[in-house]
Amino acid sequence: MNEKRLEQFEKMLAAVQTEYASIVRQMEELKEKGKIKSVTYQQLMTRKLTYQNMLSMYDLYDLTEKHPV
Repeated sequence: MNEKRLEQFEKMLAAVQTEYASIVRQMEELKEKGKIKSVTYQQLMTRKLTYQNMLSMYDLYDLTEKHPV
């Protein structure tokens, strides 16, 4: 049972990290095109903040790997 939960957690964490990276990439593309005032950019910003908060919670509870700078 615990192994399955851990596996599910790892999948969720990977999905959140992947989606966050995708959102940031899309925002960068729109920014390069000068579309930071577009509705799409604003929607992505909202999603970015949501995912950023989720990742912050994972960090708060030491559930992510910290990479040395």
